[in-house]
Amino acid sequence: MAMASLRTMALAMLMISSLFFHSSYASSDDFLRCLSASIPNKLLFAQSSPRFPSVLASSVRNPRFLMPWTARPLCIVTPTNASHAQAAVVCGRRHGVRLRVRSGGHDYEGLSYRSVQPGAAFAVVDLARLRSVRVTRGPHATAWVDSGATLGELYHAVGKASGRLAFPAGLCPTVGVGGHLSGGGFGMLLRKHGLAADHVVDAVLVDAKGRLLDRSSMGRDVFWAIRGGGGSFGIVLSWRVKLVPVPPTVTVFTVAKSVEEGAVDILAKWQEVAPALPDDLFVRVLVQGQVATFQSLYLGTCDALLPVMRHRFPALGVNRKHCKEMNWLQSVAYVYLGAGATVEGILNRTSSMDAVFSKATSDYVRRGISRDTWAEIFTRWLARPDAGLMILDPYGGKIADMPESATPFPHRGGVLYNIQYMNFWEGANEEAARAGWVRDVYRFMEPHVSKNPRQAYANYKDLWLGENVVGAGAIRSFEAGRVWGEKYYKGNFRRLAMAKREIDPDDYFSNEQSIPPLAVQLILTNMAQVDRSY
Repeated sequence: MAMASLRTMALAMLMISSLFFHSSYASSDDFLRCLSASIPNKLLFAQSSPRFPSVLASSVRNPRFLMPWTARPLCIVTPTNASHAQAAVVCGRRHGVRLRVRSGGHDYEGLSYRSVQPGAAFAVVDLARLRSVRVTRGPHATAWVDSGATLGELYHAVGKASGRLAFPAGLCPTVGVGGHLSGGGFGMLLRKHGLAADHVVDAVLVDAKGRLLDRSSMGRDVFWAIRGGGGSFGIVLSWRVKLVPVPPTVTVFTVAKSVEEGAVDILAKWQEVAPALPDDLFVRVLVQGQVATFQSLYLGTCDALLPVMRHRFPALGVNRKHCKEMNWLQSVAYVYLGAGATVEGILNRTSSMDAVFSKATSDYVRRGISRDTWAEIFTRWLARPDAGLMILDPYGGKIADMPESATPFPHRGGVLYNIQYMNFWEGANEEAARAGWVRDVYRFMEPHVSKNPRQAYANYKDLWLGENVVGAGAIRSFEAGRVWGEKYYKGNFRRLAMAKREIDPDDYFSNEQSIPPLAVQLILTNMAQVDRSY
């Protein structure tokens, strides 16, 4: 079935289900009246609105979450200024309606716009209308970027402002800035410049009381938490980020190697080489079917790149024919959209992949996987007709130089690379097999990846890792949250829960994998245990 028809079918089902769910939310009228008193009606979309289905679907990236049985919001608020977001919080608190916040809609589990729990009373604050980017050039160049902007819009504004400036974030230009920075954010510049969140120097946050806070007024611990802690602390409307220098010319290459051409041996060698290359050089791998595709960005010319590759990674066989020289902004379009792409292409807020069902999860590798294991992965897992792909991003360099506690993102020194397992399909009847492949290969990989905890990347959200349990007073349990939370954040999970207690003790901004507030009793117990140890 064509991708466009799949999306049309899902949208039609959404319109039908909106009528069904509306009757069960008659008690939401007071909430909607409260919103209407402070927010123009043209920015509010209740379930009874003819535009509700299309606005909800506008940045849904996975049709799995447009099915009729999906719990959906009472309404969608599309603010154009901070006061609208503040009003949504005040009205939500007053009338018992929680808020979920959506910037680009790429949440892998759709938790920015849907609830796993049927009958949940929630609304969505969709930040797509807040998308400005304001670049300040100079020796300490920065940009203020709204959460509803996409990475493509940010990259385009930065690249047009100066051919020698960039921002180190993800590959996909349709990803929303707000969600990306909230989870850490990494891409082709991670070895040279680290995470996107490492470069946040200020932010504007609406908290659970409806207050508008900046870095100073939100406090050190909350500012630390919003830079990679998963978006559980309020509505971040905008971010001030440091921009980074890049040379006027960068070089990209793509080299594909089949199993018959030695992919297994080359991939086994890549694990050793890629994390130890000069920081200016990033070589990732897409492993699909019987082919490993090596994709690279080098901050320099082809003439400078080739000696490095010949000396450090001769097995890949990179030569001048593989090199494509361009500026950094052009490389963003080339890497994601292909050889014929233009820089204007990264301004599109949607892509053809938005109509495809998908499932993903992630791992971290701290010790190289044996050649025999890679051979088995190709023959046993990637040769299956229902197989997906594995994406391997090397670490080392700047991302590894910072301590684990610098930001909530803890996957720093000692990490060789991140693995993302993904699969795609075009019909709901394929989900069992296609998602099953992801689950099966994840189980197979357990002996070969990080342990205690088995680490995962928060921006590759996966509810298979665990979900929150609601405790007394409708507050999520910290102990239950540790099951998934320590996989994403390791020891930083506790500090995140303490920051949550400080800014949102009633757990208003919550979902199936939001940070739970650490109860006062647990803090006192921990302090007592420390005292007894002395």
